[in-house]
Amino acid sequence: MRDYDGTEYPDDSVESSRSFAAVPDGFARLWTPHRIAYIESGPAGPRDECVFCTAPGLTDEEALIVHRATLAYVLLNLFPYNSGHLLVVPYRHVSTYDEATVEEAAEVASLTQTAMRVLRATSRADGFNIGMNQGAIAGAGIAAHLHQHVVPRWAADANFFPIIAQTKALPRVLGEVRSEVAAAWPT
Repeated sequence: MRDYDGTEYPDDSVESSRSFAAVPDGFARLWTPHRIAYIESGPAGPRDECVFCTAPGLTDEEALIVHRATLAYVLLNLFPYNSGHLLVVPYRHVSTYDEATVEEAAEVASLTQTAMRVLRATSRADGFNIGMNQGAIAGAGIAAHLHQHVVPRWAADANFFPIIAQTKALPRVLGEVRSEVAAAWPT
């Protein structure tokens, strides 16, 4: 038997893959070709730099920033739980909420409220998960720099993917979401 690439097999013990193109094989595939742009671009800076300190020095498009305020800024999460998952981040490098000044905490709170309004307007979110993981032991992926998550939720956004396959289907490209949210942000 000869396979598609010319490899010859002495007997019929190996099945040719020639006929597999149109035959279901039992594997479920989630095609996400848009993710290659993020995979190939690599991290925003050297791995020892804080991504939240590096982001403000990039363009809004490069850093996925949707709004810059005086003491904090808002950007899309590069690894979102749902489309439109935003992070509210103080510019100053502090790791926990109690290290933030009263003014920084107030601006983070105000930006969080605005983020909710914008996401409700742009994506018709039915609800939100809002929170901060303080420290690596509490689940913070980036424990060294304070950030608040604003995750939009919809009545039908939960399905078997995250539970069974540990996969989250995201229907929109990050750059597209960033443009829409930034355009809707009040001035």
